Amino acid sequence: MRRFWLIFAQATTIALGVVFAVRMLAPQWLERSAGAPGQTAVLQLLQAAPGPAAAPAAGSYSGAAQKAMPAVVSVTTTRAPKPGRGSLSGRFFGGSDARAPTVGLGSGVIVSPTGYVLTNNHVIEGAEEIEVKLADGREAAAQVVGRDPDTDLAVLKIKLRDLPTLAFGDETKARVGDVVLAIGYPFGVGQTVTQGIVSALGRTQLGINTFENFIQTDAAINPGNSGGALVDVNGNLLGINTAIFSRSGGSLGIGFAVPASTARNVLQQLVQSGHVVRGWIGVEPQDISPQLAQALSLPVADGVIVAAVLRHGPADRAGMRAGDVVLDVAGQAVRNTGQLLNAVAALKPGSATAVRILRQGHEQQLRVKIGTRPQGPAMLRDEESGSAGSGAP
Repeated sequence: MRRFWLIFAQATTIALGVVFAVRMLAPQWLERSAGAPGQTAVLQLLQAAPGPAAAPAAGSYSGAAQKAMPAVVSVTTTRAPKPGRGSLSGRFFGGSDARAPTVGLGSGVIVSPTGYVLTNNHVIEGAEEIEVKLADGREAAAQVVGRDPDTDLAVLKIKLRDLPTLAFGDETKARVGDVVLAIGYPFGVGQTVTQGIVSALGRTQLGINTFENFIQTDAAINPGNSGGALVDVNGNLLGINTAIFSRSGGSLGIGFAVPASTARNVLQQLVQSGHVVRGWIGVEPQDISPQLAQALSLPVADGVIVAAVLRHGPADRAGMRAGDVVLDVAGQAVRNTGQLLNAVAALKPGSATAVRILRQGHEQQLRVKIGTRPQGPAMLRDEESGSAGSGAP
């Protein structure tokens, strides 16, 4: 009996030693043997199966970015070399040669599955060749459908299938403080997304375009972003990034975008006719300053005064005179020349519109038949007054 007990004790000790050694040196052997028959494969399958995709973290705008990014493209232009023999540094010190073609970089937004691309006019102006590159790597030569220098917009056409597009948003519902994303190709480093807020709405009189109604944002916009997209948190197009205020050439947090409604109107007209038709009344406006109001004894401290009227123009035929103060056009109040330009340009040529004015302290309402804004730089010239202006409504 004692001998049997000794053998049992020795066997138990050896077995425990083996288990301890296996657990220390090859624990996976024990894991594989655990569980009922057939259970091991199920456990392994569950462990190998990927989990559900993680939801965007709170405060993330990845959804809006992923929606918009495929439709934002890179625009590369090639311009003819400038006339001349080239700079001294170009010929002897390895600098740029003025005789070499100039390559420009910008951005664009695909807004139609048929291949229409919105960009800035200054991006493609003077270009002999234009190449568009999509985020998915595809490339295509682009043709210019039309240009509108007055809003610094242009429309290109590319021929590719299965194009991603970006839907127009409604910038009239935007509010200062709303989060926005700027998407483009700055400095040629590749597609880049920056985030900021709407800093201001309806910016005018910046001297950038003839017609200005900019969305201002602090989202970083740099060289190469021109023509790219400003989108809301739902990934819809709020505007076309156009310009920045900068002393160094880089972003200082003050950028401007042409609103989506303006871009859509320009797009439709350029596609239909190749040019944009705008209303015109033939006056030279001037902002009223407090000093001017005091000097002329005007009862208003701000607004728009008519400095000159084009002879036989729409305003002249309606009875408007130099010195009249324009209060509103078609019921829309105007407080500066930018607002007057935009209000008149939005009117349909040939239509008759009420214009309320202030003359010698008394309000009057004139009925003006809207004309068509002339094409080209010289929009208004009154030979008697000698005044002229390319921004005249």
